[in-house]
Amino acid sequence: MENLVLASRSPRRCELLNRIGLVFETDAPDVDETCSLPAGEAVRILSLRKAQAAAESHPGSFILAADTLVSFREEALGKPLDPPDAIRMLRMLSGQTHQVYTGVTVISPDGRVFTDSDRTDVTFASVDDAEIADYVRSGEPMDKAGAYALQGRAGMWVTHLDGSDTSVIGLPLYLVRSLLLQAGYPLLAAAGTHHIV
Repeated sequence: MENLVLASRSPRRCELLNRIGLVFETDAPDVDETCSLPAGEAVRILSLRKAQAAAESHPGSFILAADTLVSFREEALGKPLDPPDAIRMLRMLSGQTHQVYTGVTVISPDGRVFTDSDRTDVTFASVDDAEIADYVRSGEPMDKAGAYALQGRAGMWVTHLDGSDTSVIGLPLYLVRSLLLQAGYPLLAAAGTHHIV
């Protein structure tokens, strides 16, 4: 069976791949995650950087990488720097519609690169400051783009979602399928669990 490496240790991305039965390893290379491009372009560039770095350590493997950013009024919202930054982000998103962009890159064992991105629009209910502060104290938003987890407590704030829920979680499965097939990965033969490298 072909070896698949997920260039991430995100529990959410691992859970999504496990859900569809893929056998994979994880390896999260250190890459420069700064990019001044608009969020829709930045996620493609950042996922490519992650995939290329992982490919250097795993020659002959299929590499899968992703990057997710939240954007509100053209401001890219990555992971919050600290609790006050998380509060700032969540106050901005309260009662508003924002965009979640996820870029996905697959590199085939022979070095061919396939990359694409997804945009999903998410609308939040109005959330008061006390509820935001309580959520931030829980610690849940601290390692999430836009300071929230759709699959966690913040999911109860979402009044409308136009696009892919798995993209908002961090890995649009329809895009993963498309790119893996383009790269020649044998999806039908792949089933099992992942192994951490």
